Amino acid sequence: MAESPGAEKTEKPTARRLRNAREEGQIARSREVPAAAITIAGVVVLFMMGPTWVKHLSSMMAEGFRFDSKALQSPNLLAPIFAGQLMEAFVLMIPLFAVTLVVAVVSSGITGGFNFTWNGVMPKFSKFNPLSGLSRILGTQALVELLKSLGKFALIGAVLFFQIQHHLQELLSVGSMGLQPALALAGNLISESVLWLSLSLLIVAMIDAPYQRWSFMNRLKMSKQEIKDEMKDMEGRPEIKQQIRRRQREIAMARMMQKVKEADVVITNPEHFAVALSYDPSSNGAPVVLAKGVDFSAQRIREEAKTHGVQIFEAPPLARALYFTTDLDRSIPEALYQAVAPIIAYVYSLSSFQPGGQPMPKPRPDVPKNMRFDADGKPEFPEGTDA
Repeated sequence: MAESPGAEKTEKPTARRLRNAREEGQIARSREVPAAAITIAGVVVLFMMGPTWVKHLSSMMAEGFRFDSKALQSPNLLAPIFAGQLMEAFVLMIPLFAVTLVVAVVSSGITGGFNFTWNGVMPKFSKFNPLSGLSRILGTQALVELLKSLGKFALIGAVLFFQIQHHLQELLSVGSMGLQPALALAGNLISESVLWLSLSLLIVAMIDAPYQRWSFMNRLKMSKQEIKDEMKDMEGRPEIKQQIRRRQREIAMARMMQKVKEADVVITNPEHFAVALSYDPSSNGAPVVLAKGVDFSAQRIREEAKTHGVQIFEAPPLARALYFTTDLDRSIPEALYQAVAPIIAYVYSLSSFQPGGQPMPKPRPDVPKNMRFDADGKPEFPEGTDA
């Protein structure tokens, strides 16, 4: 059967796909990063507290080989003595345990962040399928993990080999040393060896972390058809549609309000309706509606007009006529030219008025009967009726 068009997974996963994968417990994880971080943290603590530990442990070991006559006569005392020394050694190592625990938790979230979901711990019956298990064993991911393990083993083995070669004479002389010098030498050799091992693990982690991120994103890639289906599914939800419409209204409102400052006059109802008009004297065109609104939108338009010094002219019938007959960014109807022209001339006369001059009388626009509407947009004089 031929593969349907767009079935090839070549597109990056969408935010929804990533969110769903995260809810199912699928995130980018690198086991090498926590391993390297814990080892390095342990080495740091070892270097900082190593001398103190060697001193205390050597004293404890020497004390453990001393038995007084009371302990020899009462063998039951040996167990409490041993338990006390064991507890003392445990308390001595608490800083190491605490640091490694904190580093383990923090480093686990470096590659994919912290995530806890019950879906990740719930049993999945698909994992019990022998065929899927065989595909995981023989798949590309298993081959990569095998190569990574072999490379890590070879790197660590090489580091240990060079360390032994470099300190071979010192290791052979440990048997002829006293207890404390031998412990001190062993501590130094172990610290140095672990340091080099941790650096080698850091190299592995720096390679593995980007690979795991790339592999995770590659597994979640989507086909073009899957992206289309997801968009249809999201846009089909009522709440998504509602959010989109609300956002569109907000954007349209903000864009319209920005145009109010370019208007020459705002004609109002005066409270319920507001229409902002702009007129270009250099052109032969009619005035253009830049913004219009009712109630709250009308109030916003009036406030913007006052802020930017745009003239506000109260003409209720004309405001309703302009609102119900003209769309945004469109010229007013020809039937309203004679009603709007005196208002434009009056506004221009106010801007050019000189002190001591005769002001132009405020016009009283006459709106044709077929252009008169009530607050609901219904004609005040339907066809076939007289004024």
